[in-house]
Amino acid sequence: MRLLHTRTLQFREFQTDTPPYAILSHTWEDEEVTYHDILHLSIAKRKSGFRKVIKACLHARKYKFDWIWIDSCCINKESSAELSEAINSMYQYYADAQVCYAYLCDVSSTEDPDPRDTGSSFKRCRWFRRGWTLQELLAPSYVVFLDRDWMEVGTKWSLRDAISAITSIPSGVLENGDIEKYSIAQRMSWAALRETTRPEDQAYCLMGIFGVSMPPIYGEGGPKAFMRLQQEIIKEFDDRSIFAWVAPPGETEPRGLLARFAFRV
Repeated sequence: MRLLHTRTLQFREFQTDTPPYAILSHTWEDEEVTYHDILHLSIAKRKSGFRKVIKACLHARKYKFDWIWIDSCCINKESSAELSEAINSMYQYYADAQVCYAYLCDVSSTEDPDPRDTGSSFKRCRWFRRGWTLQELLAPSYVVFLDRDWMEVGTKWSLRDAISAITSIPSGVLENGDIEKYSIAQRMSWAALRETTRPEDQAYCLMGIFGVSMPPIYGEGGPKAFMRLQQEIIKEFDDRSIFAWVAPPGETEPRGLLARFAFRV
């Protein structure tokens, strides 16, 4: 695992004895800082995403964390082997973190002091509609939500009722993190309305939630990736709810045994 030092912005690889670390969850924006950018800070500093990296490090340092993991820059995405390992390990990365900072770039505590208000920016936040952030909500035991000014909005526990209303995830899951007692179909339904930039990620972002692994093959297409995901799930679980999917309104293609995308029941 490659971590970023919150003071020096230097990387270090940890194979064993990983130190306590914070982890960042966020929605990607323009000019995100990459692994190679951090290796050449003069380049990184010219990108708008550098501010996010610095602010995340500052927030982690405030709570005595020397190390942080940020997906945009801690993975060398030019290495297909490293990218595959990271995608298969990402759920565990979030589960093992001491704290997850969920940065909500489109939320303002100043303008919306009560995240439970019907029209609050918290409830409309893009973070709750993205595919990868589902595991980033479920895996860590402690999640702190930060608004666009890096002010604390609340935690997964303190806002569990509001988050449950937004995501349809039972509040009990948000309290104790126990997703194993929920069926495959129930867990699938939590992802049904979420979106990913790349169609294959609709499947890849769910591997950790179901405890399965498979090599990512970008270019195979979303339906094929999702078929592979379900095949891996069937190998691990004797849960027939995986077949209890409903085609969306207007779907005209022949229905098979397996779904071609995350479904609701």
